Amino acid sequence: MNPPKPTSRFSFLTLTLLFLILFISLIPSGATTVDNDEVDLEGIEELIALDEQAEEEGSQHVRPSEAEVLSKAQRIVIELNIDNTEKVIDENEFVLVLGYAPWCVRSAELMPQFAEAATALRDLKSGVVMAKIDAERHPKAAQNLGIKGFPTLLLFVNGSSQAYSGGFTSKEIMIWARKKSGEPVVRTSSVTDANEFLKKHSIFVVGLFDKFEGFEYEEFVKAATSDNEIQFVETSSIDAADVLFPNINPSNFFVGLVKSEPERYTAFEGTFKAENLLQFLDYNKFPLVTTVTDLNSVRVYSSPIKRQVYIFAGVDDFKNLLEPLQNVARKFKSEIMFLHVDIREENLAKPFLTLFGLEESEDTVVAAFDNKINSKYLLESDPTPRKIEEFSLGLLHGTLVPFYKSQPIPDNKEASIKTIVGKTFDDLILSSPKNILLEVHTPWCINCETTSKQVEKLAKHFKGLDNLIFARIDASANEHPKLQVDDYPTLLFYPSGDKSDPIKLSTKSSLKELAASINKNLKKQDPITKDEL
Repeated sequence: MNPPKPTSRFSFLTLTLLFLILFISLIPSGATTVDNDEVDLEGIEELIALDEQAEEEGSQHVRPSEAEVLSKAQRIVIELNIDNTEKVIDENEFVLVLGYAPWCVRSAELMPQFAEAATALRDLKSGVVMAKIDAERHPKAAQNLGIKGFPTLLLFVNGSSQAYSGGFTSKEIMIWARKKSGEPVVRTSSVTDANEFLKKHSIFVVGLFDKFEGFEYEEFVKAATSDNEIQFVETSSIDAADVLFPNINPSNFFVGLVKSEPERYTAFEGTFKAENLLQFLDYNKFPLVTTVTDLNSVRVYSSPIKRQVYIFAGVDDFKNLLEPLQNVARKFKSEIMFLHVDIREENLAKPFLTLFGLEESEDTVVAAFDNKINSKYLLESDPTPRKIEEFSLGLLHGTLVPFYKSQPIPDNKEASIKTIVGKTFDDLILSSPKNILLEVHTPWCINCETTSKQVEKLAKHFKGLDNLIFARIDASANEHPKLQVDDYPTLLFYPSGDKSDPIKLSTKSSLKELAASINKNLKKQDPITKDEL
């Protein structure tokens, strides 16, 4: 969720690998604002009535423009203000409220989806009232509703609020609202109904039951109520079921998942309990290859499939790779999640590519993450389908070598302070027979420059000692599994006799205090040391 500050318009949160739950904690959102403070509930009802009348009368068969559809949809959403908010909440059993700010980019993204969901719910004669409030213009009313950031979605049930937990497309908002208002399952009784249902839903769970009762049916409804994203449909007609999921074998009951992609039909074959069905959906609801967007990123990053292969590629390049990649993904179904990120979508691609030092790359990049062990991997050969399959097989079997960033190996011959990179950390630090004082810094660290100057003075002071080496490493561009640092700058003293447990020196110490600390640690290794400053 964006904090309520106008500056958020200009900033993107940077994802870090572990995970992405940072950017993930943001709620994608959006919509166009409409100033209708003077419009009361009766006025809204009149507008809706006029819309319905026009629909019944008008069949001029002229397709409305997208702008006209959106404008109409937005009139269905009630604009809350200080005068009508309490009345709307108190007089309706279900009210889904969107709190937004005009300057909030994510609010602007969410609002058209919210408006389209309102239209769909009205067409379904749902009892959910859809409302929005400009929280910047009406801060007191928004505060009374519990809106603290933008955008915020809250469902009020008989006046009591609950947080929104669904997706952010219009269909996902509509499905969530229906489920939370007591309509978790749609019943279809004929082939005609089934065909109509197919026109409206691209992903759904179908249940075929002789009777809408008994243990299995109750577990089906329980799962439908718990799930926040997918529409469930039930039928007792084998003909209707066959339209939704062809070639069903008649039995006491059947449940299957349908998606609009090559892996279209997946039957549930586990022990029939609600929690098992929900787990089945978690592992099978995504396409074979999922394109990550702002709207689905939260769902993607929270998937229980912890091994993930990412293809960072431009849209055109990815089109040529999609079909063979789907064939690869099919072999690892439910074990590895395959994800495409448009490499030009900076806020989605760059945080990941930075983890590999490839943030400026324009060519296709294939990388992988095993979130169970917090490891990352990079395919360093041409991203052909065969190579991606071999790469994925290595990820599955745990045979890939983890990737650690490293700058090119520098020339340290004349340097009083040696520059360490990821590739030289073993040789120059861990395998060195000498004592090492290592400065760990980053370019963006505020206090690193001061510490660097102190290290340079210390290096001059201790220059005559052959058993002490001064070194520094840029932790933003270099990684090593034995270098685990949480804050910068950090000073680590590696004793010559044991490099496994470096001694951390205080970066807040004065130059004299640091020299004393170095001498103290040197004396433990060698009684001949340099005097203190």
